[in-house]
Amino acid sequence: MTLENNIKDVIAKKLEDGTIEKLIEEQLEKGVINALDNMFRSYGDVTKVIEEQVKSVMIPYIESYDYSKYIIKLDSVLSDVLNSSALENKKLLKNFKTVIEFNEEKEIKISELYEKWMKYVSKNVNTNKLEVNTDDGVHYEYVDVHLSVDYDERRSWSSYEYVNLIFECEKDEEMNQSIRLYRWKDEKNKGWDIERHEIRDIKSLRYLDEFEVLLMNLSQNRTKIIIDTDEESDEVLPEAEPEATFS
Repeated sequence: MTLENNIKDVIAKKLEDGTIEKLIEEQLEKGVINALDNMFRSYGDVTKVIEEQVKSVMIPYIESYDYSKYIIKLDSVLSDVLNSSALENKKLLKNFKTVIEFNEEKEIKISELYEKWMKYVSKNVNTNKLEVNTDDGVHYEYVDVHLSVDYDERRSWSSYEYVNLIFECEKDEEMNQSIRLYRWKDEKNKGWDIERHEIRDIKSLRYLDEFEVLLMNLSQNRTKIIIDTDEESDEVLPEAEPEATFS
């Protein structure tokens, strides 16, 4: 028997017992699966058709949807996270919450900014070196604070003019602030802008105090600073209360 005849006999037997039919069926199934898989890949024909249909439905819906109601929900979520997060992240999240809730202001007077800074001092001044006053109730001594406006006239050739707002607390230098303002010389009645208080990395929010966050918000919203006073002096009562001592 020749080799050719042997092959014919084997094929005939496999045809009779269904083996060839089964193999063809398996390969056909694989071919269909591969074809469908290719069609549904990232750049397959079917995927492109489905993508276009989804876009045509979803994009107009997303563009017209009112997300305002989720602002309240976001505020609630942030509050929950603040209460449960690790201490090291609480300041970052608190500052982020302050940023997204900031009410945009077109302008703010220096006297108003000074009031906000005094409240910040009252809340955050270091009381370790302050005396305790018992004359009219038990509280820490008042701390002297000052505001001064320093006009920078060194660069008469510049198209800009600059001033420095100096906030000083005599009892705690950590409370001191120097805020540089600028404006075009031709815009003398349009207020001043805060220089270099933009946020460049959200991680930096972790290291900002509440007054610096306020300055950042004012700067990023291009709030105009109106100079309505050149100098102020006041006394601020610290919010912290002395611990009771018993003799």
